[in-house]
Amino acid sequence: MPFKDNRQYIEALEKNGDLIRIKQEVDWDREVGAIVRRTNEKSGPAFLAEKIKDYPGHRIFGGPVASFRRVATALGLPPETHPAEIMDTYYERASNPIKPVLVKDAPCQEVVITGKDVNLLDFPAPMVHEGDGGRYLSTWHFVITKDPDSGWVNWGMYRQMVHNERHLGGLILPGSDCGKVFYEKYVKHNKPMPFAVAISPDPLSAIASVASVGAFVDEVDIAGGIMGEPIELVKCKTVDLEVPAHAEIILEGEILPDVTVEEGPFGEYTGFRSSPRMPRALYRVNCITHRKDPILCMSNMGIPIDDCAITVSIAWRSMVKKILLDIGIPIKGVYVPPEGIGHLVVVSTETPYNNIATQIGMAIFSSRMGNLWMHQVIVVDADVDAYDMKQVIHSVATKCHPTRGIRVIDNAPSNPLAPYLSLYERTWSKGGKVIFDCTWPLDWHREIEVPFKSGFNTIYSEEIQKKVLDNWKKYGFKD
Repeated sequence: MPFKDNRQYIEALEKNGDLIRIKQEVDWDREVGAIVRRTNEKSGPAFLAEKIKDYPGHRIFGGPVASFRRVATALGLPPETHPAEIMDTYYERASNPIKPVLVKDAPCQEVVITGKDVNLLDFPAPMVHEGDGGRYLSTWHFVITKDPDSGWVNWGMYRQMVHNERHLGGLILPGSDCGKVFYEKYVKHNKPMPFAVAISPDPLSAIASVASVGAFVDEVDIAGGIMGEPIELVKCKTVDLEVPAHAEIILEGEILPDVTVEEGPFGEYTGFRSSPRMPRALYRVNCITHRKDPILCMSNMGIPIDDCAITVSIAWRSMVKKILLDIGIPIKGVYVPPEGIGHLVVVSTETPYNNIATQIGMAIFSSRMGNLWMHQVIVVDADVDAYDMKQVIHSVATKCHPTRGIRVIDNAPSNPLAPYLSLYERTWSKGGKVIFDCTWPLDWHREIEVPFKSGFNTIYSEEIQKKVLDNWKKYGFKD
């Protein structure tokens, strides 16, 4: 049974021991952010803060999918499911999209606020990190926009800082799907771009919004596929857009083409506050709808693992797998480790020909997603488990030649939030890419040149392995 909203999801997490309820009052000013960051870094549970300073009746749900256990729960799998199975389940469901359905009555419109009554400060937008440029209402959400020519609707998770009662500032990268439509079809013609924001949507819709599925593919269809049933949408009150019926809070308005506002800095998903305060896009909010006693969902981006790292690991891995399968790569495993926050990809593969690592890396880097976000690709042989970073690091250290095994692509497009870039490189989105080839060359003699792996499963006979395994607990070992 899929979770239509966070309220059902919270109950399931609590039942699994993955959520605690904080009864004492919590301050929106840094305290709640620090709690999220601490529990993420300790691999602790999510939480529901039930009393927020200055905001009676409001609650904050922190760390909604900051672990593979929680994503497994959201997918309806046992919490202890291995990440590989979680990702394969996501991939299979996302490969079978389901169109949404439109409903007339929606929980997200139980309360409707328009005109002079619109006030973003009525919500407990947290000061997430020490040193942030302001309070961020939107950290676990997605912005909904539409291409005026094709009608294609994009969902994307783009951060939003509260500027005043009716305005938000936000980072919209020109290379993002929203950015391409905004700058090419609205800014050029000096027209405001209608938008809606779904804050605190169901967990699977939030993950789908980060999927980067490409132009003319609606993320809502992917979300339906992942959920296994159509996502329920409702028409907005003031703009020609449709929003998830079971989200907690909906904002409606316009992104202005000719006005900017100072936004940032913000502790970003990279684990660094690398983007300076700058003039950025201005969202004007004309209408707010929300559920009674709304729950504000929040993520705290920083040193992995957190919601962003897990979401990217699952959603982007699915896209990389599709890219490689579409060109016939004999992959054995694909992993976007959450510790690499989407910049690093590990691929294990059969090696039917030399330099397949170069083909794999270039295929990833030339994709829409890889072009902007992915900077490093590690390619390992099929006998290396791509999900086991101990094996991957061992492979890099022992099988990647320090010169001919590393392929560097200079002056490649890059993500301006990458901390290792200089200010000049961030400004112009200039960077580089690298491929680590950890496969044995095919022209090496199998018996003489290729070293034999010294591991329990490889260097001992099946007879000895079986004897040891059969006696393992008798020896006194627990696992």
